[in-house]
Amino acid sequence: MTSQVTTPTPHTKWPVAVVIGALASLVLAVVVLAFLWPGKTAQAENLPVSISGDQAKVSALQSAMGQSNTFEFVTAQDRADAVDQIESQQTYGAIVLGSGAEVPEVLTAPAASPVSAQMLTGVATQLQAQVSQQVAKAGGDPASVKVAVTPVVPFSEHDPNGSGLASASFPMAIGGMIGGVLISLLITGPVRRLVAVASFAIFAGLVIAFIMQTWFQYLQGEFLMNSLAMGLTMMATASFIVGCTSLISRAGIGIGAVLTMFIGNPLSGATMPWQFLAAPWGAIGQHLVPGASGSLIRSLSYFPEASTAGQWWTLGAWVLLGVVLTLIGHFRAKESMHMPESTLETAHAGKHAS
Repeated sequence: MTSQVTTPTPHTKWPVAVVIGALASLVLAVVVLAFLWPGKTAQAENLPVSISGDQAKVSALQSAMGQSNTFEFVTAQDRADAVDQIESQQTYGAIVLGSGAEVPEVLTAPAASPVSAQMLTGVATQLQAQVSQQVAKAGGDPASVKVAVTPVVPFSEHDPNGSGLASASFPMAIGGMIGGVLISLLITGPVRRLVAVASFAIFAGLVIAFIMQTWFQYLQGEFLMNSLAMGLTMMATASFIVGCTSLISRAGIGIGAVLTMFIGNPLSGATMPWQFLAAPWGAIGQHLVPGASGSLIRSLSYFPEASTAGQWWTLGAWVLLGVVLTLIGHFRAKESMHMPESTLETAHAGKHAS
């Protein structure tokens, strides 16, 4: 009986171990920067806000704000028009100055962005100081005049601060990645992979919508539309990862993960208006899966009057890209496995000669 002698694996050289450790730290630094850089470089500017009232009042307010680029004012005919602009997501809020001796009113949309709502509340405080000063000069009682702050589109009473909706963006990105990775590793065959992606998207959309809307009641609107949006989100990420894997093997998993988690998620605008992100990254983020998904789900829940065609088309385009990459990878692999006719003839002749 003979015993097999196993050759021990040689140890990694000391310099190589040190270099690998240093490179790992650089990878970690890139990951940390990917999440922290958008917030660090963000600036509170160019926030679309409706404004209505006498031209003299509007001009005076703009002059009082000086050269600040915090707000990008959109003219509204009156309060009703300003409300329509907010509900259709053209603006994040409104400053209604009125005419004559009317007391100004500030309209907010916390469901669009808690950050913008806080900024507009600060504007209301400034207006209150100005109005109180004017009333005092006229001999009136400043305490009798109050600048109202009206939340036009508040969050659900079950998610009053919007923390549930904001925190859902990260697990949704992770969920699509997990589905794409598992399908890429466990299933063979392009059609079978795509069928698995579709199945995963349907069930994942229903499950997540059940948790977030029926159970936790973070979402509002129609259940089936919310589940469709979440399922399409899962499908967009998963199909892209499957497509990259089919095209360039397991390295495609890394590409899909980097694009989704380290680029798309930080640029999604889940925690702040995307206009605050450094240009052009905010706009780019809205065309990646996490950004388009977050905007779509927020609109379906709180802004039914807003147009969502752009988000639906964006997610659909990512699904189509994943399908195309999957098929290209399949046919390329098939062609590389095909043996040329000259090789077959040579092999056949050699067989007869023997």
